Amino acid sequence: MKLELKAPENERAGLHVPDEVSNLNIPFNGTICSPDGDEYHVKNNVVDLLGKEPEFTSIAQSTNHWKLTAAIYEDIWRKRSLSLLSGEEFPIEKEHELLIEWTAPKANGLYLDIGCSTALYGRALKAAQKEADIVALDFSLQMLEEARLKAEADETDLYFVRADARQMPFFSKTFDGLVMGGTMNELTEPLKVLYESRRVIKDNGVFFNMHLIKSDAWYGRLLQESVSIGGIKFWTKEESNKLFHQAGFRVEDQLVKGIVCFTKLSPA
Repeated sequence: MKLELKAPENERAGLHVPDEVSNLNIPFNGTICSPDGDEYHVKNNVVDLLGKEPEFTSIAQSTNHWKLTAAIYEDIWRKRSLSLLSGEEFPIEKEHELLIEWTAPKANGLYLDIGCSTALYGRALKAAQKEADIVALDFSLQMLEEARLKAEADETDLYFVRADARQMPFFSKTFDGLVMGGTMNELTEPLKVLYESRRVIKDNGVFFNMHLIKSDAWYGRLLQESVSIGGIKFWTKEESNKLFHQAGFRVEDQLVKGIVCFTKLSPA
């Protein structure tokens, strides 16, 4: 598959990403160029459309750019987090089953992991459907570098793109499916990212979203209020559904476990 990105400097110009960039067995380093001559670096198979570190607007965002956070995120926290947050045994394998069931990745389909961190969802999609192509997007170079190492260890070929999800470098109606795992709570402008998600998904696509909602218990609310100082946002299920509808999505299915909310969305 030929992946074509939208050039940041000229949205009408395309950036052709060589197939070799997704072959993680062979390190790819170089540049890709727009027709206007703008160059963007590719280092260790990560296409960098930002170049420099973005301005952080919250503590939660800044910590995602620490190498230590990237190194421990998946193995120390993410694989155990849903059991802790849902209040019941909810292993990562069960989350993956729901992801694959609702997303149903198809051969020759193109899927986007938004705010991918270590590309846990993207790698799971590729493992379930080898003939699909997966793009993993994040604004943290440290997370993408860790994701690349884990994907190479899993022998999973993905495209890695460093960009801002508020201005996704993709043309409209590009993807057969989108996935987002926990990222929505950390976004400074979630509605803007959801609008962009609606723009880049095909009319018959599916959007799998996992986010955290407000706790019903007073002590849970107290804890959430304390972490909100660092930039973490929480909504009730009804409030988050209102955001989805406002961005142009329809709720097809939903599963709530404690404060963990899984939502299957389709373009309205």
